[in-house]
Amino acid sequence: MSHSRLALLAALVLLAAYVWGNSQPEAAGLIPPPWDKLAHMAWYAILASLLSMGLGRRAWPWVLVGTLLLGGWDEWHQFALPGRFPGVDDWVADALGVMVGIAMSHAIWRHMDQTPSR
Repeated sequence: MSHSRLALLAALVLLAAYVWGNSQPEAAGLIPPPWDKLAHMAWYAILASLLSMGLGRRAWPWVLVGTLLLGGWDEWHQFALPGRFPGVDDWVADALGVMVGIAMSHAIWRHMDQTPSR
C-alpha cells in the first residue's frame, strides 16, 4: 500500500472515531480548559497533515477549506448535544491546528525532495 493511501486510510479512521466520539454527551469536559484547546489543535494538525499527505501537495487549499468546515460543523453540532457548548475559541484552535498540519506536510515533502532515493 502506498504512503498516500495509508495516510488517507488513517485520516478516514480518525474521522470515523471523531464523528462517533463527538456525538457522545459524555465528551463534555473530558479535557479541562485550557488543555482542550491544545487537544483541538493537535487533532486538527494530525488530520490536516494526513489529508495533505494523502491527497497530494496541491490539495492543501481543499484540505484547508474542508477541515475548517468540519470544525465549524462540529461547533454548530454541539448546540444539539446536552452538556456541550460551541465556541469560536475552539474553532480558532482547530484552524491553527489545520495550518500547522498543512505546514508539517509541506515540510515533510521538502525533506523527501532533498533526500536522495535509494
